Amino acid sequence: MKTHKDLDIWKESMDLVNKIYIDTRAFPKEEIYGLTSQIRRSAISIPSNIAEGAARNSKKEFVQFLYFALSSLSELETQIIISVNQGYIKEFVYDNKIEMLRRKMLNFIKYIKTQI
Repeated sequence: MKTHKDLDIWKESMDLVNKIYIDTRAFPKEEIYGLTSQIRRSAISIPSNIAEGAARNSKKEFVQFLYFALSSLSELETQIIISVNQGYIKEFVYDNKIEMLRRKMLNFIKYIKTQI
């Protein structure tokens, strides 16, 4: 691995961040400091934790940060469900993306753990 930017999970999580930013632009203005801000922070946290973990000195630390990223993905999923329930976005846009990213992250964690 050269850098975190070479990882598919990082690339896919960056695509997810971009999609979230586009879709949250249409959220009501009263949500700018509420759900809009929170959903964006959760999305940003995913590739950020992947990048930080990849820069760590050990694979064990890398796995820890991958779990942080996975937790942020679950947090984002919950916030998307809230957004769907409020009528701000359509769930079907994200269900498949989140589930596929989750599977890839879990598989990558398993792979890294075999190298510890």
